[in-house]
Amino acid sequence: MARVCEVCGKGPQMGNSVETRGKAKYLGGVGTKKTGITRRQFRPNLQKIRTALPNGGTKSMKVCVACIRSGAVRKAVKQKPFKLPTK
Repeated sequence: MARVCEVCGKGPQMGNSVETRGKAKYLGGVGTKKTGITRRQFRPNLQKIRTALPNGGTKSMKVCVACIRSGAVRKAVKQKPFKLPTK
């Protein structure tokens, strides 16, 4: 499915977009007022990355950044690291 993390299942959530106008009281104004509330969608930060599978292969997945940072998925190595020849 689109816009859903393939690891944790995190998807879009609905919320409110709040418009305000006026100057805050601590800045010398009379306070801010809400002038409009409309519905909006909060989308997860999904990245398409190549992940390393446990059996040694790779797979391209859409994964949220929280799963990448937490270590839930492992990025695939693009190239083997350089090794010095042994004698």
